[in-house]
Amino acid sequence: MKVALVHDYLKEYGGAERVLEALHEIWPKAPIFTAIYSPNFLGPHRERIKKWDIRPSFLQRFPFKEKLLSPSRFIAPWIFKSIDLSKYDLVVVSEAGTYVSPNFVKTGRKTKHLCYYHAPPRFLYGYPTAAPWRSIWWRRILFFFGQIPIHFLRLLDFEASQRPQIAVANSYETKARIEKFYRRKAKVIYPPVDIPERFHETKKENFYLAGGRLARPKRVDLAIKAANKLKISLKIFGRDFQNYASELKKMSGKTIEFLGEITDEEKFKLMAKAKAYIFPAESEEFGITPVEAMAVGTPVIALRSGGVVESVIEGKTGVFFKEATVGSLVEAIKKFEKMEIKSVVCVSHARRFSKERFVSEIKDLVNLMFKNKNIRR
Repeated sequence: MKVALVHDYLKEYGGAERVLEALHEIWPKAPIFTAIYSPNFLGPHRERIKKWDIRPSFLQRFPFKEKLLSPSRFIAPWIFKSIDLSKYDLVVVSEAGTYVSPNFVKTGRKTKHLCYYHAPPRFLYGYPTAAPWRSIWWRRILFFFGQIPIHFLRLLDFEASQRPQIAVANSYETKARIEKFYRRKAKVIYPPVDIPERFHETKKENFYLAGGRLARPKRVDLAIKAANKLKISLKIFGRDFQNYASELKKMSGKTIEFLGEITDEEKFKLMAKAKAYIFPAESEEFGITPVEAMAVGTPVIALRSGGVVESVIEGKTGVFFKEATVGSLVEAIKKFEKMEIKSVVCVSHARRFSKERFVSEIKDLVNLMFKNKNIRR
């Protein structure tokens, strides 16, 4: 069976790219088609994918292509339409929600087409984005006039969403968005999470942890301000995005430490040592780092928003705070300090999201696609 994988672009390594890596483990010979490939931006993760057969679009030939990612979203449908996959038996699209839309790749009449949705494009449907569009006057003007092309991009996004025979969502939160914006059903298969057994006996230390991709919707600022107010130790890891890290550093007190981009090994060590992992992200579709924290026995303090409500159990594997405010998070931390959450319960719960489970569910779904001849676009 000839299989092709498709992904928005490869310029960073987050939860969506971890799913792509798991898909590549299922089909290791499958080429990966993407808008651009920039290994120098992948930091310590570039070694993980350097042997993959990665085939970028014509956009790869442009100078300063990394800076073209945001404006190129307006021509993204034509970027992916230029990719001909009609000779493949199976096309699996990993749609991160940054472009409209990888599902525009050309497929044949007999090609089975499956899309794994991390999110419908946030910038199209009013969800928080990493770019601070309203922070500068000229950006506000661009945002205002950009609503006209965005209307037509929504129409194209809807058209693209009808192309796969099967839509898969990474959470029930994303499933609801697919049903709302695309008017179609989706099957939920949670993303794969590593369960590193070697860290389960790690002794806890007196610090909290936050991090991941340092982008504005992650609301790391709330964690910093709460830590400043309570005078507690907070370590922050992750790569800067849209100069958000510099804003965070300016508001940080003496108990805040920035670690920069780190390897997975370093991340799991930190998570295992932390008292709790703080996750204040707004409208996150799933949120893989809270599950990673639980996988090494560390509870989570999270904003009750988005897909994290599906992965954290109140009082057993973590604590929720209701509002995206410093006061609400401070109260949640104080509540957590008085609780006893067992590491073994966190680990046991995290196993529901293992890579083995993900691989099994994806394989079963693909097998069903080829057995059921009634599946049509």
